Amino acid sequence: MTGRRDDEVTGLALYDRTAEDAAAAVIAAYSTSFGLASRMLGPRVRSHVRNIYALVRVADEIVDGPARSAGLDAETERRVLDDLETETLDAIDRGFSANLVVHAFARTARECGIGGDLVRPFFTSMRTDLTTAQHDGASHDAYVYGSAEVVGLMCLQAFVNAGEGAPRQPEPRLVDGARRLGAAFQDVNFLRDADHDAGALGRDYLGASTREEVLARIDADLDAAAEVIPLLPADCRRAVTAAHDLFAALAVRLHGEPEPEARVRVPNPVKALVAARAWLGFSPRSARA
Repeated sequence: MTGRRDDEVTGLALYDRTAEDAAAAVIAAYSTSFGLASRMLGPRVRSHVRNIYALVRVADEIVDGPARSAGLDAETERRVLDDLETETLDAIDRGFSANLVVHAFARTARECGIGGDLVRPFFTSMRTDLTTAQHDGASHDAYVYGSAEVVGLMCLQAFVNAGEGAPRQPEPRLVDGARRLGAAFQDVNFLRDADHDAGALGRDYLGASTREEVLARIDADLDAAAEVIPLLPADCRRAVTAAHDLFAALAVRLHGEPEPEARVRVPNPVKALVAARAWLGFSPRSARA
């Protein structure tokens, strides 16, 4: 038994709030750019998007180094990842998990209509990182769908359904835009991290695709996504515009530095300008502007 004041939040409400605080802490520790964009989300959706990305981050860490640094071999990493997937799907069904990040995600999934059709492809791509070092065009596309496009679709479910009662399916134009924005984000990161992925992780996600081909795909995906961002609910548009424009700025720098000597970044003053433009309601920028 634990003592409490009568005016304190207790029981499931306290557990829910603690789970969401844990998810927010994960995001704050791992991504400053995401934190910048997420602060522009309206309160209706902000915690849901943090909950989604916190689970994604934990799964990434299982396959991208920390688990191996802790002494896990590939078979054990696979088992830990499988357990996380099972726990996530079970938590969505039952509404509770002893894992705070999973609990936060499950709350979002139940409210916003995120089901196994999106969760399973994500974990499938995460498992690919344990088994596939060299990708071709087909395996790249499958990996990007599970690792990035479905994350965009999860966020779209939150944008459309948070606080709205029974979840509904977003319209096809929004679905296509969410997928293409997620794909662009992932391909930008593949180019930025190519040296690290090859040297530290032994992975080549882009295969035979040339740098020019990847950049052309990124530009097309960013421009397609920009066309549908104005169709999003008003309390989501600024944040998605900011995220889009941050990656458009990265793409411009990748175009300008064919063989960068260091990981391409957006300088803080440019980030501030991107945030200001988005906050003031400017339309998403062209990928080549």
